[in-house]
Amino acid sequence: MNDSRIRDVVIVGGGTAGWMAAAALSATMGEQLRIRLIESDEIGIVGVGEATIPAIRLFNGLVGIDEDQFLRATQGTFKLGIEFQNWGRIGESYMHGFGQIGQSLDLIEFWQYWLRGRREGVASELGRYSFNQAAAREGRFARVSRIPNTQLDGLSYAFHFDASLYARFLRSISEQRGVQRVEGQIVDVNLHPETGFVRSVTLASGEEHQGELFIDCSGFRGLLIEQALQTGYEDWSHWLPCDRAIAVPTANVGQPRPYTQSIAHPAGWQWRIPLQHRTGNGHVFSSAWMGDDEATRILLDTVEGEPLADPRTISFQTGMRKQAWNRNVVSLGLSSGFIEPLESTSIHLVQNGIARLISHFPDRGFAQANVDAYNRRIAYEFERIRDFIVLHYSANQRDEPFWKVMRDVELPPVLRDKIDLFKATGRIFREQDELFTEVGWLQVLIGQNVLPDTYHPLADVLSREELAGFLRDIETIVSATALRLPTHADFVAQQCAAEVAHAA
Repeated sequence: MNDSRIRDVVIVGGGTAGWMAAAALSATMGEQLRIRLIESDEIGIVGVGEATIPAIRLFNGLVGIDEDQFLRATQGTFKLGIEFQNWGRIGESYMHGFGQIGQSLDLIEFWQYWLRGRREGVASELGRYSFNQAAAREGRFARVSRIPNTQLDGLSYAFHFDASLYARFLRSISEQRGVQRVEGQIVDVNLHPETGFVRSVTLASGEEHQGELFIDCSGFRGLLIEQALQTGYEDWSHWLPCDRAIAVPTANVGQPRPYTQSIAHPAGWQWRIPLQHRTGNGHVFSSAWMGDDEATRILLDTVEGEPLADPRTISFQTGMRKQAWNRNVVSLGLSSGFIEPLESTSIHLVQNGIARLISHFPDRGFAQANVDAYNRRIAYEFERIRDFIVLHYSANQRDEPFWKVMRDVELPPVLRDKIDLFKATGRIFREQDELFTEVGWLQVLIGQNVLPDTYHPLADVLSREELAGFLRDIETIVSATALRLPTHADFVAQQCAAEVAHAA
């Protein structure tokens, strides 16, 4: 047995990030580790992250969570994608649906046939070939892995849920597996005089907690990674200048949609996220282009239900820590960086950081090559997600000053090359293990009127009549199958309704 093995892990901060880390480590390494989580009831959490992407199901599976129980505990609903309103031109909308679009054929992607069909006038809009989008438009949902008697995938889904309730749910699981929660506010971080590693943290009570590996989930302030270790921050506000969010919960109006809504405004955008007991709303905007009062007024004028609390303002700076892992501190969640929640990636970045940490889990030697490899992988994920978010802003045709500036921003080189390739050839390639698939990129590009000059020559193997029939058959199948599904509201009521749908 390796006697240099790490035995003692201290997680600083709770919330979604802290309890996700505690739940994952206790599920995978709990017998080998003593895990403590230090948090203070006096320190609030941001707690507005309510929308996710399908990878969250992998995390829940790793932790051993029953999906219906989780949804009941978190007032959760299902999510099939994100509807974007007014992002290309005012009055236009499109959806970034999860999962497959159409069916690949003869070694090339479905959308190459669609591009040809669009040029020849035999194709409907792109979303008509997506089962996820068809179900979302009709407000329907079921757990369907494949459309029967076809080669078409079923529904790919994620969730909307109350992040504070999710943290509470994970805390219960973690504590059952031996994680110790310590209540208290950290007032001092003690570093080793020779190595600069964090040796311990001291609470306001005077109590000291030593550890070998520290996980910083302390939020934007980065108590360990930044305040103690002065790691530094890479600022991306020149690409993504939004730096404020006004958030307010409202009462539900009608049945909850099985998708998130993102509605562009003059200097930012608004989220609308339906839960069982309320709807989450927020207005993300740039303070250089709009004041808090105007942003709040726009939000309150456009919410669908009665506000359940006073609006609150959250300030942030888009970017990432220069090292997500520094010495014996790994940062997760807001302490590692922040990308605005336009594509619901915040919780995924926590999940990704945890998965990478388990993969690179150190011993007490903390090999620098291992730390460096972790940091490269985390930075790559952050940067590719950043590029995908920047695409939404740059590919707009709006006339307001903010949007004109965003259209003219010099793009990150990888993003610029990806757009140029698509415009010239209609081709998109997913590199390494970046999060968003080719179909995700396609839906945003097409949805915001970025159209290629041509399509792949293999799409010409079908005659015009064969092409029209191929497209028509897929559209008919996905539409008819979607209409046979139960409504989203009925499915939630039957499978995973919370016992008490209270306002919060």
